[in-house]
Amino acid sequence: MNSMYIHIPFCVQKCFYCDFPSFAGKQNLYADYTNTLVLELIEKAPLFQGEKIKTIFFGGGTPTILPVPFLQTIMDTIFSHYNISPDAEITIEANPGTLSISVLKALYQMGFCRLSIGLQAWQDVLLQKLGRIHNLSMFLKNYHHAREVGFENINIDIMFSLPEQTQAQWEQTLYQVAALQPEHLSAYSLMIEEGTPFFQLFQENKLLLPEEEQDRKMYYATKDILAAHGYHQYEISNFSKKGYECRHNKVYWQTKHYLGFGLGAHSYYQTKRFHNPYDIETYLASEGKRLAEDVESLTITELQSEFMFMGLRMTEGVSAAVFKKRFGVSLQSVYGKQIEMLLKQNLLQQKQDRYFLTAQGIDLSNTVFCYFL
Repeated sequence: MNSMYIHIPFCVQKCFYCDFPSFAGKQNLYADYTNTLVLELIEKAPLFQGEKIKTIFFGGGTPTILPVPFLQTIMDTIFSHYNISPDAEITIEANPGTLSISVLKALYQMGFCRLSIGLQAWQDVLLQKLGRIHNLSMFLKNYHHAREVGFENINIDIMFSLPEQTQAQWEQTLYQVAALQPEHLSAYSLMIEEGTPFFQLFQENKLLLPEEEQDRKMYYATKDILAAHGYHQYEISNFSKKGYECRHNKVYWQTKHYLGFGLGAHSYYQTKRFHNPYDIETYLASEGKRLAEDVESLTITELQSEFMFMGLRMTEGVSAAVFKKRFGVSLQSVYGKQIEMLLKQNLLQQKQDRYFLTAQGIDLSNTVFCYFL
């Protein structure tokens, strides 16, 4: 196990589409949360004994809302209790408006080498509709300051199929962001999740979303425009310059083990999936111990299923050789019928021992994944 996820659940304000475990206006909990997270990190350190940590990902919420001394304490704990590989990919998510040049310098100096900035849209009018705290000028200022302090691996998150978003607005976002030449781009279609303000508006027919045909048109534009700017698509929603694929996210897609730390953080360890408490008071009272909830021991069938539908998210697909090595049986003996059917329907293609989605397969990816459930 070589990967860890750190959850920081605090925000300036909740975006209208966000269903992650996060809170606004909880500055009074910053110190207690940091202390509990440190205790959890120390408590779980023996699980990584003999292992080198190769990827660390700070997500949220907005991790960069946490004051620098608290982030420094967390990083000091990680580096003093874990064996961190010299070339580890250490990412922190950030929202524009929370990144002064002094904060960026501190992040870089404490060991973060990859910055993931949530822009979402180029147009201020759309940012307001999403409930974002920033405008375009804030993003540009933060992005250029990040380059100045030394960040050479930056991801930018952008979203399409937004309420009242036009094709022209999305293409402008793509062209303008690509012109900045970040190393990585994540381009997601908006998902309406229960418990969010957008879900309530959707239920009341007050959220004007693009039709499915328009969503696909935006997605095709994404692939074409980013390819023209030198970006390689390596996963359904992720694009990178050569050598800058997100190593941490590939851990998830390749169904490798990782541990999550912090409120509601998920883990996959020794064929078990579990998560930390979602309730902040329960988490803070834990002293970093006995946190695992909803522990699920995966059967061999479930492990094989996850290997397939997670691996097929990547453009390199899944390897029959890796399947055989991991499970001791051939891919064909388990999923031969499904694969044959998907190949005939032109939803799957084969190259040597690898199987991966066709362009049509990507469009119908949820349908394809169902074949392996």
